Amino acid sequence: MAIFIAITLFACEGNYQKIKQLNTADLGPVTEGKGINLKYTDSGRLVANLITTKLLDFSNYTFSFSEFPEGLEVQFWKDTGKKTTVTADYGINYNKTGLIDLRGNVVLITSDSVILHAQQMYWDQKNKWIFTDQPYKIKFKDGSYNDGGRFDSNEEFNNFLSRKNVGVQFVDKTKLESKPETEQ
Repeated sequence: MAIFIAITLFACEGNYQKIKQLNTADLGPVTEGKGINLKYTDSGRLVANLITTKLLDFSNYTFSFSEFPEGLEVQFWKDTGKKTTVTADYGINYNKTGLIDLRGNVVLITSDSVILHAQQMYWDQKNKWIFTDQPYKIKFKDGSYNDGGRFDSNEEFNNFLSRKNVGVQFVDKTKLESKPETEQ
């Protein structure tokens, strides 16, 4: 009888942990925050500031994520003190992949005066790359602009690839004229 009870207890322990994990995930987020104003610092220097009215933390899921169902604003500061701001009506941060999905009235204003408007934008934090497959409008610091259907770019917008677009681009003729003819 003692052996039967011991086997039953050990068998139940493994199932109990699985059931506990399933029940926690089914109930929703492990944490909910309201009125968040989170500041990130590095060596005493302010690097980023996240402002949101509601944060849902789903770190109890196997593929953990954080959700911002009522929108968010994030401000980033470079070493030089220049600020970049991103706002959106909705956001989700996938913790394991470092991918952030921003949706609804996404506006990005860089420290170099690049202004991007889109309905959806992805930010790959690990590769420092932003992209969308949705319509967007962008105005660059030199006054050129682009309306398009999709784009990929590094965070600095100096490697910008656009598809299906219409716009005005300014070309510095002095840079073209200084190149050998084989490169023109």
